[in-house]
Amino acid sequence: MSLIHIQGLSKHFKILNRREGLTGAFKDLFSGDFRTVKAVDGISFDIDAGEIVGYIGPNGAGKSTTIKMMTGILKPTDGTILINDHVPYTNRIKQAQIMGVVFGQRTQLWWDLPVIESFKILKEIYKVDQKTFDRHMDMFNELVGLKALYSQQARTLSLGQRMLCDITASFLHNPQVVFLDEPTIGLDISVKAKIRSVIKELNRERNTTIILTTHDLGDVEALCHRIIIIDKGKILYDGDIKKVNALFGAYRTIKVQINDFNENTIASLKNKLTERFGKDHGIIVAETEEFWTDVTIDQARTPLSDVLGFVMSNFAVSDVRIVEISMENVVQQVYDGALG
Repeated sequence: MSLIHIQGLSKHFKILNRREGLTGAFKDLFSGDFRTVKAVDGISFDIDAGEIVGYIGPNGAGKSTTIKMMTGILKPTDGTILINDHVPYTNRIKQAQIMGVVFGQRTQLWWDLPVIESFKILKEIYKVDQKTFDRHMDMFNELVGLKALYSQQARTLSLGQRMLCDITASFLHNPQVVFLDEPTIGLDISVKAKIRSVIKELNRERNTTIILTTHDLGDVEALCHRIIIIDKGKILYDGDIKKVNALFGAYRTIKVQINDFNENTIASLKNKLTERFGKDHGIIVAETEEFWTDVTIDQARTPLSDVLGFVMSNFAVSDVRIVEISMENVVQQVYDGALG
């Protein structure tokens, strides 16, 4: 039996179509003009105990809404959701005993208390016995030297230190499943490596099921064997990470800063690339910020060096960066059938 069972799960929101201005705001008080937004639209999957699953997609795809339903915060519009054979929103207190949650932008620590006092409060809330608590804290101290932070107030911690403490807190009561929402957002490489090693060790040591939502594809590659890609409320792909890794490895994104950038630059670049490399060149061009253009390349079809050389010889390029493929481009490749 799966630890998490989801079948035909949907969550729809009614949104008022608002009008502009003071007069429009007054009319909206009596308006019945609503539209339905399908945040999650009939998704189904099962997750077994001990799995680490990457649940990814662009902003607004439905990831956080799904997590909120799995943790019992939201009630579904339709469908079935079972966590350990229980409906999460019918008995949230009982379900909280088997769950841990980390939100990258929020903390469960008490802002003005020393870190160790927050852990002690959570120990009492979750009724963790002293022996288990001590063993847990010793393990984290061994992994990341957490003891050095015990006396610091939560508000004085750096972002990386706070994330390590929040992950510690989420595993404190030895939950069966932990939801990690952007656990490495805004962190430097060394802290990301620590957090990834902690997650791996806890999964190995305790067979904890972990659901990871992130925009950092490095987190997914480092931690997950299975990946679920969602967009516009629907699942696009659910399967082995190896197949997606092949996609990550084949694609690279070049960010180029073009001088004298204007409204015709993107169209001109697209046309010139098509003339040079043909229609089936596997290159996606998009403006991402002022004067910067993203050129995403499928190296299986077109060598990166050829594209970079061509762009630099045909446009006044003042700067170049090579970055990981973005989440939006991964989703675009799935739509285009790159994962079959």
